[in-house]
Amino acid sequence: MKNNETNLIRYCGDQLSHFAKSVYGNKVVFMFVVLCIFGLCTTGKPLEYTVTEVFTRFGRNTFIVLSLIIPVIAGLGLNFGIVVGAMAAQIAIFCTVYWGFTGIGGLLLTVAIATPISLLLGFLVGRLYNKTKGTEMITGLILGYFADGLYQFLFLFLIGVVFPVENPRLIIDGGVGVKNTIDLAGNLKYTIDTISMLSIVELACLIVALVLVVRLVVHFVKKDDSSVPKAVGGIIGVAAVYAITYIPAIERFLSTDRLRLLDAITIYVFGAIILQLFRIIYEKLIKKNGEFVITRPLAVIIAAVIIYALTFIPAIEKVILSVNIPVMTYVLIALLCVFNTTLLNTKLGQNMRTVGQSRTVANAAGINVNKTRIIAMMLSTMLAAWGQIIYLQNIGTFSTYGAHSMCGQYAIAALLVGGASVKDAKNSHAILGVILFHTLFVVSPLSASHLFGNSMIGEYFRVFVCYGVIAVALAMHAWKTLPRKKDGGEVLSDNTPEIPVSGAEN
Repeated sequence: MKNNETNLIRYCGDQLSHFAKSVYGNKVVFMFVVLCIFGLCTTGKPLEYTVTEVFTRFGRNTFIVLSLIIPVIAGLGLNFGIVVGAMAAQIAIFCTVYWGFTGIGGLLLTVAIATPISLLLGFLVGRLYNKTKGTEMITGLILGYFADGLYQFLFLFLIGVVFPVENPRLIIDGGVGVKNTIDLAGNLKYTIDTISMLSIVELACLIVALVLVVRLVVHFVKKDDSSVPKAVGGIIGVAAVYAITYIPAIERFLSTDRLRLLDAITIYVFGAIILQLFRIIYEKLIKKNGEFVITRPLAVIIAAVIIYALTFIPAIEKVILSVNIPVMTYVLIALLCVFNTTLLNTKLGQNMRTVGQSRTVANAAGINVNKTRIIAMMLSTMLAAWGQIIYLQNIGTFSTYGAHSMCGQYAIAALLVGGASVKDAKNSHAILGVILFHTLFVVSPLSASHLFGNSMIGEYFRVFVCYGVIAVALAMHAWKTLPRKKDGGEVLSDNTPEIPVSGAEN
């Protein structure tokens, strides 16, 4: 009996210790959760207003935050250099607006211009970072200011003098320099946000069908008949999905570019339930897998039912009915999450992870460290350029000299708020960080205005939070890498093994 009590006490103690470590390890996240809850309770605005604003900001900012993950994994730290990617996007947007391209065509042209520019800049930044190993973050910060000087020289002097531009809508009176603000209405405004769900489904069906046809041709060339039925079945399935879109009710539903949050939750819940039921039937009845554990699928089904039941609570229903999601924007965010996850499972991704953990080990394993770091920077800069395009088309106006200035700091702060660090970052950190960071951005001026009668207090507070989170993260990183003595030996850093001192006393 005493042994059982002792084991129970020990188990409870271990669980409490694990919980305490988890709370301490995520102290920044918990602090922001508390701040957000306090802000939500003191805004003086209905909850649906705040939730709508947060979802808008989430779609606008998450892509560029996700672009920071690859450099962190590759050991480059927090990439303050993504600002050059934002500049590449803005150069491309200026060209598109000046040439008068609009809609999807204008968007594709913008991406086509921004991509090679951002890849070139990413290559140059990666080369610079390879010359300054160990100080990449401060190098990226200073590089951002240097690049901003060149950017302003281009837009204030070269355009109009070296590159003659005659457009009173874009150029300052006198013919030299670009105006401070460019309106994207009629060009790129809401181009991504207004792509209908029907267009997305049709494009997805076309891409999948082309891939399956190519695979089928390859199988025929290789005379591999074993995979042909699978490929043919996939083509038939895609054709069936495409045919369903002609059903009037489904066509009407898919013809909109916004998806109500309630509909999104309903689709997700029923999709999760059907998927888990299919897993259970396949593993238990068809495959007859005796090692398959049914507990987890049942837990997912129960959680899905609970989530759906919560939507019937009037207060929650009122909030989720007020939110409409721009589908294509969220699809792009989901695709980037899949890309980040898939990349880390490839040889290149594993090389990046190895380089990030130890350049010495990576060199010993035959990995080209410099090349891997450059590729990571090129990918991050390109993704940042695409993220800036998503951001500006949603804003609808283009602040020529200021749109890029804080994108790096805000994105990095959001990533850190989600629980990331200088050496570890995941998709979940980015998503949670954007939600918490921008919730605080929405509620802080409203809360300050409601409590103190001055919304500027909230503005000062959220700027302080942005820089404060970055400063604390960098300070903690520096503290962890400081040399210190321990038990008669000297630990050079957290990554350096202890070296015992010869002849030291016990």
